[in-house]
Amino acid sequence: MQAVLRCGRSTVLASIPDSWSNLVAIPALCKQFHMSAGLAAWSGHNTPIKWPNYNKTIFPPQEPTEERRPARMINQPLCVQYVCHMKNNIKYSPWKMWYIACLVRGLSVDEALKQLSFVLKKGATAVKDTIQEAQEMAVAKHNVEFKSNLWVAESFVGKGHVVKGIRRHARGRVGKVEYFHCHYFVRLEEGTPPEHYYYHQRPKSGPELLETWLQKMRNRRITSSL
Repeated sequence: MQAVLRCGRSTVLASIPDSWSNLVAIPALCKQFHMSAGLAAWSGHNTPIKWPNYNKTIFPPQEPTEERRPARMINQPLCVQYVCHMKNNIKYSPWKMWYIACLVRGLSVDEALKQLSFVLKKGATAVKDTIQEAQEMAVAKHNVEFKSNLWVAESFVGKGHVVKGIRRHARGRVGKVEYFHCHYFVRLEEGTPPEHYYYHQRPKSGPELLETWLQKMRNRRITSSL
């Protein structure tokens, strides 16, 4: 009887003894069985590829008399430039990394690195390294003159590879084990950060406060009315 055995990346055919009396060879053969589907096997190509491709965007050339296009132009949405960078498969929970990613949104690069230095979490080191790499890449490849003149425009987390297994318990029971990985994405833009990164947290003006109060009065329910 023959069986398909997998040793690393190579697949071979091995013969299993027909006589089950030879039990010495069976445990050694069972260690080589690949019990999961071949498509589910982990590969280094199963990583995000769209995010770095944004750096390959080619913008139209400028006239000699035009002002130098910075890494982002607010008044020209079609000519927006940015510096995108990421770090793949960080051995850290994506749910824990989310808090660290939200911390640096809307901050300047120097302030973000300063704040991350005081975050006593494992994921803060990976986020700090990613921002520093993006900062160096902006100066070297994206025509950014001053590396301190950058701010974090986007910072978010994606779920990475999950290694699943079982843990042995007492009385023949088992427990599920999952080892999570995460991807961290960051986008830097040139200039000073906005005063209010989140639109809903901005201080409202007088007409906006009046409109909010009028809408609240219109939405109230008057009992015993038509």
